[in-house]
Amino acid sequence: MNEPVRRLSVVILVMFLVLMAGASYIQVITANDLNADGRNVRTLYREFGSFRGPFVVDGETVVKSVPVDDPFNYQRTYADGPLYAAATGYYSIVYGRSGLEQTENTLLNGSDDALFWNRLGDLFAGREQEGASVSITLDSTLQQVATEQLGDQRGAVVALDPTTGAILAMVTSPTYDPAALAGHNTEQVNENYQELLNDPTGPLVNRAIAGDTYPPGSVFKLVVSAAALESGYKPDTEVYAPQELDLPGTSATMTNYGGEKCTSGDTMTLADALRVSCNTAYANLGMSLGWGVIERKAKEFGWTDQIDIPLRAAASNLPVDPNEAQTAMASIGQYDDRATPLQMAMVASAIANQGTLLNPYLVDTVRAPDLSVIQKTEPTEYGQPMTRADASKLRDMMVGVVDNGTGTRAQIPGVKVAGKTGTAETGTDAPPHTWFVGFAPADKPTIAIAVLVENGGDLGAAGKDPTGGVVAAPIAKAVMEAKLAEDGDL
Repeated sequence: MNEPVRRLSVVILVMFLVLMAGASYIQVITANDLNADGRNVRTLYREFGSFRGPFVVDGETVVKSVPVDDPFNYQRTYADGPLYAAATGYYSIVYGRSGLEQTENTLLNGSDDALFWNRLGDLFAGREQEGASVSITLDSTLQQVATEQLGDQRGAVVALDPTTGAILAMVTSPTYDPAALAGHNTEQVNENYQELLNDPTGPLVNRAIAGDTYPPGSVFKLVVSAAALESGYKPDTEVYAPQELDLPGTSATMTNYGGEKCTSGDTMTLADALRVSCNTAYANLGMSLGWGVIERKAKEFGWTDQIDIPLRAAASNLPVDPNEAQTAMASIGQYDDRATPLQMAMVASAIANQGTLLNPYLVDTVRAPDLSVIQKTEPTEYGQPMTRADASKLRDMMVGVVDNGTGTRAQIPGVKVAGKTGTAETGTDAPPHTWFVGFAPADKPTIAIAVLVENGGDLGAAGKDPTGGVVAAPIAKAVMEAKLAEDGDL
């Protein structure tokens, strides 16, 4: 072979090697990146072209994929979409996934390791790959009642089974219809998404677990009460409760709601201070206990932790190294205290469950296409923020709140209800946020609940004086009544 031919052969060989290396790099090294690239229409067709498993609530399918005659093969449909959007999220060819559609994606699309043998069987049988079905813990009746009770008011309701941690209701208002983002007309989907995004009421925000956290106001007094009981206080311990409390290191003073006196004298029992939600008593109590004691107790209830249900809940916030005046404010749920409705439902749940807090969860059972169970959530303990004895004392104090305190509008005839109201200043000219936290029946709870109505809801918008006892307590009552009726306790 002459020299020119030899050189040409080497050049051709090198070109082949470069070509092979480039093809191998694209097919092996960058394959995952290419598959994940939103511009890869083939990936979209492959993902949307296979059967995606359904979501089930109370044995009824609320989200499913139905065959359609277009390149995507299946259309995701949402029965009662707005009712369950806080849990399911959306599945969109344009905007991807959110909610359980995201966290349970590999189970729903059939690619999860737990479905390996099902995929293998489908391959040999020549069947189309199918995803698993996911049963959600939500109670459809409670979800509906909570939604109706909130109405058009901005806010959230979270209800838990205190004995298991199962989430019975998770409602955020306003909500949206996931079907508006699941269509195959990309232009229309874009238009729908921008409309939701530009809505000043924030329908895409899940107020129950994420987005903004809220000042808890007087419902935080439950945490301070738990810390006090652990420190040796008893429900009948006399605490200082002046009409006006000087805040150390400042010229400011703290007063009670409406400037009223909590008691005819300057002291009252701890139980009565909770019953009438006495600010000066709890502010002084917080300074006496010290912030470190309260902070430790709050963290035992879940504060500062991100909770996965498996949706990621925002961490509730506590002040960092507050001075005495700031401690006084934080002890009544103001200053830098912030919480999600889920966090406050966890507080109620721990007290209801004799001091033991169970991890909240939203997914009950996952079934393969052949209906065999491949995943079942079992209750797990988050921690024990209170002893059984202290939880029993605080429960009785909360019963007093509903029997003849600030929470009387949560009363249910024939049933003892434990609760705590909250009216939280926002630091703006807007009306306060209104809260109710509680559980029923008090002696053997089957539901623990937290209700938040932003800025006092309709009452605040009307320029009236909203409180947790007036605005949030009746909503909680209706949801608890629905649960008790289901259980045959009414």
